Amino acid sequence: MTSVKITFRPSAFKEEEGTLCFRLVLGRRIRRIGTGYRLFLSEWDECQQSVVIRPQSDDERKNYLTVLQSRIGADARRLNRIIASFERERRSYTYEDILAAWRASKGDYLFDFMEEMIDRFKRQGRMRTSETYAAALRSFARFRNRRDIRLEEIDSDTMTAYEAYLRRTGASRNTSSFYMRILRAAYNRAVERGIVSQKQPFRHVYTGVDKTVKRAMPLDALRRLKNADLRSFPRLDYARDMFLLSFYTRGMSFVDMAYLKKDDLSSGTLTYCRKKTGQRLSIRWEECMQEIVAKYPDRHPAYLLPIIRKDGGDERRQYKNRGQLINRYLKKIGREMGFSVPLTMYVARHTWANIARSKNVPLAVISESMGHDSETTTRIYLASLDSAAVDRANRVVINSLFEDPEV
Repeated sequence: MTSVKITFRPSAFKEEEGTLCFRLVLGRRIRRIGTGYRLFLSEWDECQQSVVIRPQSDDERKNYLTVLQSRIGADARRLNRIIASFERERRSYTYEDILAAWRASKGDYLFDFMEEMIDRFKRQGRMRTSETYAAALRSFARFRNRRDIRLEEIDSDTMTAYEAYLRRTGASRNTSSFYMRILRAAYNRAVERGIVSQKQPFRHVYTGVDKTVKRAMPLDALRRLKNADLRSFPRLDYARDMFLLSFYTRGMSFVDMAYLKKDDLSSGTLTYCRKKTGQRLSIRWEECMQEIVAKYPDRHPAYLLPIIRKDGGDERRQYKNRGQLINRYLKKIGREMGFSVPLTMYVARHTWANIARSKNVPLAVISESMGHDSETTTRIYLASLDSAAVDRANRVVINSLFEDPEV
């Protein structure tokens, strides 16, 4: 039986980083496999076999150590799988056999390969992409009962079985397609690297995008939400205000709202770049928008809205947590007010488009990400518009909320 442990090997120079290696005890002999991973002695816990992230480390170092811990875990799992496979064969094997299999297997397993991609996305600052790949990997890992699979073993039968599993667990066609497209992208990357030959394993599963049912509120329901007296429930009041502000700003996405800076508002115009597409948008600042902002003076000095509240390099976590809380409160409001549509921040975007259409605003003026089959088309439509036309359309939509329905 071969035992495996990760050990730290200090540098010959006191002030320099040491390296991590795998220590194998095989037939009473100690052998080592280097990893090339470098860190300081104070950043390694030998007892816990884990990386230590020191509070005083800067954000770049913390990110490096986080990625390093993930890679070490993936390497340890791969090495243990190799040894386990030799043990199952019930034949003698040597250190050289393990080393040869270790070198041949690098990047050979789907979980390891995707974890490597996720780590790379994080280092590149592509946090949203890393999260979507991680979500797809978690889903496929549940399907596999946490058992990794060699890339060369992935075939059409594997993916059709996974699709059937997703269907049984209640996933929608779009959710299933979302996971399939990510797994296909990872598989194709492995093909590009020559790790596996192309077998077209996704040819029999759905990878398209179904049009979703629009989640828009009727105008009368939106009026009821706006006029509801929530002063006794500050959290619900805050959630309702963020929803209305999204609506007032032409259905601005929550992530874009979270990162708005005070400097983005100048001379009566709010200007920002969409996080999702990089498109630069300008919105005329209306009185109803200012009323909401003025209602929350206790906020971060740099940000326009009370969503990201403190520095520290975890702004993304802050806005995601805040968004989850707001959606929870919105759903509670929706249930108590008897709305047919489950209320979330995303409903504000659909609602703006729906009301704009009902007011005969030209389609070219509306954010057609709620109607077009591709966001590229939406960007083409919006890019050709005079911003004054968009502002006039937005005023029409906002004014409809303040109109007396009895008139």
